[in-house]
Amino acid sequence: AEQLGISPQQLVDDVSTRYREAWSLLEISNDDFIRTTEDRHKRGAQAFLQALHDRGDIYQARYEGLYCVSCEDYYKEDDLLEGGLCPIHGSKVEHFSEDNYFFRLSKYGDALLEHIDANPDFVYPRARRNEVVGFIKQGLEDFSISRSSLQWGIPIPWDENQVTYVWVEALMNYATAVGYGQDEDQFQKWWPAVHLVGKDILRFHAIIWPAMLLAAGVAPPRQIAAHGWLLVGGEKMSKTALNQIAPAELVETFGVDGYRYHFLRDVSFGPDGNFSWEGMVDRYNADLANDLGNLANRVLNMVERYRNGTVPAVAGSDESDGKLQAAAAGARDALDGFRTFAFNDALLGVWRLFGAANAYVEENAPWALAKDPGQANRLDEVLNALLESLRVGAILISPVMPAAAARLWAQLGCEGRPDTGPYQETAVFGVFPEQPIARGELLFPRIEEG
Repeated sequence: AEQLGISPQQLVDDVSTRYREAWSLLEISNDDFIRTTEDRHKRGAQAFLQALHDRGDIYQARYEGLYCVSCEDYYKEDDLLEGGLCPIHGSKVEHFSEDNYFFRLSKYGDALLEHIDANPDFVYPRARRNEVVGFIKQGLEDFSISRSSLQWGIPIPWDENQVTYVWVEALMNYATAVGYGQDEDQFQKWWPAVHLVGKDILRFHAIIWPAMLLAAGVAPPRQIAAHGWLLVGGEKMSKTALNQIAPAELVETFGVDGYRYHFLRDVSFGPDGNFSWEGMVDRYNADLANDLGNLANRVLNMVERYRNGTVPAVAGSDESDGKLQAAAAGARDALDGFRTFAFNDALLGVWRLFGAANAYVEENAPWALAKDPGQANRLDEVLNALLESLRVGAILISPVMPAAAARLWAQLGCEGRPDTGPYQETAVFGVFPEQPIARGELLFPRIEEG
């Protein structure tokens, strides 16, 4: 902020605005959006700190340590890279010394291990769980929660000369956002919650935060799910490495739905994921333009050409119909992978439905059936099954690609939206109703490079 000649508040206002604009661009919705500069967070955080103090888990002592400004975190000398560099940012750490207040983190090691043992999915995925358990078993040290050298921050409620360390009160926003210390009914409605975090801040979320909650007499989060880094050329995206890619740059080419699909389909939750432009183009063209977009275009064209846009509500009983129905049931069940962050597996399951529908087209050859008046009823059955496949598919892709799902839904002549009602009921494969379709533009035009 000083380098820019603005106040800290102006700086964070700008950063917050850019994040909200990004979520809006990507059509990411939320029930609430909290900033740690809001009064409701300050009041809740001070109530939480006071609870820790009143329970005897806060004391004052002198702190000395190696501090990374970018991480806003302390490191032991053994944790640093050669030359005394931060293991995350590769920058020089600073020696820091001052009188602080400390939280008795060392007191809660056994309680944390017991909680993790009783709740195997508390830290997810398993590799991160093992990492957390290993860190706790090394022995926990008490944790500095305040700074006397800073002025911008939330004052310690019993000592106005110190402000709360950012990685203490920032964690509290999970609780203050849902009413902690101010609206008990609201808090009980939402808590305990699932936290989605980056792997590099796992120690704060899976050790320090649950320990503080236990100390304050509050249940730990239901789950801490840690994702990996997004790598470009094998390196983490960062301002320092100058390898950042803004969402807007990709949305311009791939659209919002293409963007959302790629990162959920090609980046597994947990390990690091590697991004490349070529890989994104290949996935878009193969899955979206070919498997789904071309399927929808072919089916709607055939319905319009062979049945003037309306197909009778008839079901087929051929062996190929059974295969298609089984693929639809499997796709519906696969979407349950979203509950365990297995987004790529869930989408792979949904795409098996589109693969089965494409195979169904080739096996039944509607263009050949259309030439034989004696196969008129079978043609109706085939076209109906294909329309029903697209209807089910529109429902199943709607959490990931809401705009494309809505367009496909409209092209099928369906009323309302594809994402209303529980999908386990609405996405059951049945008989497509006799209603006119409204073929429109291609869902996903191919991207031609060069």
